[in-house]
Formats: sequence, C-alpha cells, structure tokens
Amino acid sequence: MPSTEPPPREPAHTWANLIGSIRIGQAVITVVLLVIGAVRASADGIPLPWVLALSLVFLGWYGGGLLLGERTADRRLATWWLLGLTLIWLGTVAVSPEFVWLAFPLWLLAGFVMRLRWALLLSAVVLAVVIAAPLLHTGATSYANVIGPLVGGVFAFGISRGYLELVRDGRERRRLIASLVATQQEMAALQDELARTQRESGASAERTRVSRDIHDTVAQSVSSIGMLARSALEADDAAQSARALGQIGALAAEGLADARRIVNALMPAELESTALGDALGRMLVRLAEETGIATALHVDDDLPSLGIDAEVALLRTAQSALANVRSHADATRVVVTLADAGDAIRLDIVDDGIGFDATRWDAQGGMGGGYGLRSMRARLRELGGGLDVESAPGDGTALSAHVPLGGPVPARGAGGDG
Repeated sequence: MPSTEPPPREPAHTWANLIGSIRIGQAVITVVLLVIGAVRASADGIPLPWVLALSLVFLGWYGGGLLLGERTADRRLATWWLLGLTLIWLGTVAVSPEFVWLAFPLWLLAGFVMRLRWALLLSAVVLAVVIAAPLLHTGATSYANVIGPLVGGVFAFGISRGYLELVRDGRERRRLIASLVATQQEMAALQDELARTQRESGASAERTRVSRDIHDTVAQSVSSIGMLARSALEADDAAQSARALGQIGALAAEGLADARRIVNALMPAELESTALGDALGRMLVRLAEETGIATALHVDDDLPSLGIDAEVALLRTAQSALANVRSHADATRVVVTLADAGDAIRLDIVDDGIGFDATRWDAQGGMGGGYGLRSMRARLRELGGGLDVESAPGDGTALSAHVPLGGPVPARGAGGDG
C-alpha cells in the first residue's frame, strides 16, 4: 500500500512556538517588574493614587503596543511607540526611583524594535537614567547601583538581539519550507504529466504496431480470400473451383493463425494457457519466496467465465497491490481471495501491515494516494467496476476490486474459430 510514514513536523511550528513563548515571557517579566516598582514606591511614601495612575498608564501603553504589533510590522511606528513608552517610564522614575526596575524590559524592546545604532543610543540613555536616579532622589549611590544596571542592560540587550535573530531565522525557515512544498507539488505535477505522456505514447505505438500486423497479415488474407472467392464463382470447370476453394481454406487457416498470434501478443504472459486463479497463486508463491511474507489464496470453485479485459484488469490490480505490500506495507501475512459476488467477480487483498489513512484518500476522491492506487481504480472503472480501500495507521490494509460479469467467453486454447 502507499507509504504511510507520517510527514515530518515542520520546524516552522517549533520556531513559532519558541518565539511566542519568549514574547509571553517578556510580557510577564514587564508586569512583574511594574508591580514590584509600584509596591516599593508605595512603601517609600509615594501617594497611592500617583503610583496606580503611573502604573496603569505605563501598562496601558505597553499593552497597546503589543496589540499593535500583532497587526502591523511597521518598524517606524514601533520605534515611536517605544519612545513614548520610554517617556512614560521617565515620568515614573521622576516620581520614584523604584521604577528603575522597568529599565530591563526597555532594553529588551530596544534591541528588538530599533535598528542597532539607535537601539544602542536608547539603551545608553536608559542606563544613564538608571544610574542617575538614586543620586537625584537621595543624593547618594553605590557601586552596586552602577555595576548592576550595566550588567543587566548588556544582558537584556543581548537577549533581545538573539530574539530578533530567532524571528528572522523562523521567517526564513517558513519561506524555505513553502518553497520546498511548492517545488514538490510542481515535481509531482510534472511526474504525472510525464507518466500520462508516456502512457499515451506507448498506447499510440502499440496501436500502430497492431494495425500494421493486422494490415500485413489478416487484412491481406481476407483480401486474397475475396479475390479467390470471386474467381471460384466465375470458374468454368469444377477443377478450377476446387483449386480456388483449397486456396481459400489455406488462406483462412493462415489468417486465423495470424489473428491468434496477434491476440496472444496482447495477452499478459501470466494469463497464457492458464486460469486467473493459477496466475494469482504463482504471484503469491513468488512473493513468499522473495520476501518471507506468509501468503494464502482462496478461489471459489465455480467461478464464472470472464472476458480477457476483466481478467487482465484484475491481474494487474493484484500485481500492483502486491508490489505495494512488498515495498510499503511491512506486512507479515497477506491473503488474496477471488470470489463470485453474484453479478460481479471480487478480488480481495488483505495484509497485516502498517496501513495508512484511507479516509483521507477517499475524501480526496482517490487523488491523495500514489499512482498505483489511482491506476487500479481508473482501470477498473473503465470496465464498470471499482476499487474499495479500507485501512488505518497500524491496522493493515484491505483492498477490494470488483468487475461486473459479462457474457460467457470461449475457453482459451480451444479449437474451432477461437
């Protein structure tokens, strides 16, 4: 059956999840630092209404920027938003130095939103404000108030630039995956077109060969028989008529031999002088010997006669299905059943392999499978039959082909006019 290996998970999904997680983490850090600054500012005696008002303004501007970022990729607009957020932060620091905690998300945003030289400039300004805030409010500072913000600013800026590279890498991966998918689809279309062209070319060449054979053999014999028949009718004596009739008989025998040769040349080798069930049995024996797969064949004892087209269609279906079992199914056992279904002959092929998603294949009208399945279905439909496929991943595959019964046909190899 067709390959059932699940498609590899697209790396783009992994990158998208990672980037989304980083954004969520950044927002959580910002909210936590805002709460810490507000609590400490309130504890230092800053009026609670001022603390709440500044916190809500900062949080509202920050949240509005996140929503805006989901709807536009305009770098200039994002830069102006970040500058506005920085001004709001300067206002909070002017009220209380405890809000310097919010410098960390500003460094993160600067490295991601702005171009490198402007991001470095804004980060330096924010660092200067963080260092100067304790001096302006208390008139004193310490080495910790300088070294700590410096290390934190470098760390945050580095994280933001790495985050930016992740975003760019994810976009490039999505672009490459889309390009690969489009290329695969184009290649599949080209392969289908090539296969169709080859089939049409082969069919045209075969029709040309058969028409030449018929013209050079059967048609010539029939033409000669017509001429001899007219001469026999116009003959004056019995000896001449008898000689013409003898020649007619010889030409008829030659024409019949030529016709049988042409028919036999068109007949699959597996069906020459044998029944369809015997041909299926030989295929299963060969499959078991070459792959070690256990096989079983069940054939009804009194199968009605089938036309050559129907037998060829069922034989080719079995060959293609067993080839799929050999190549894709990873099966240990396969069972083939050829049965009389009343008004049709049914060929069932069941394996215990890895299976595939047959519901998806049926939902796509049989167009989602490989070429083998599509070819089987098309061949059977040309005869008024059909193909049913039942399978699920891990549950094996059951394939059922059926062709309607036609009128009785003479047995191959019989004498007479065959």
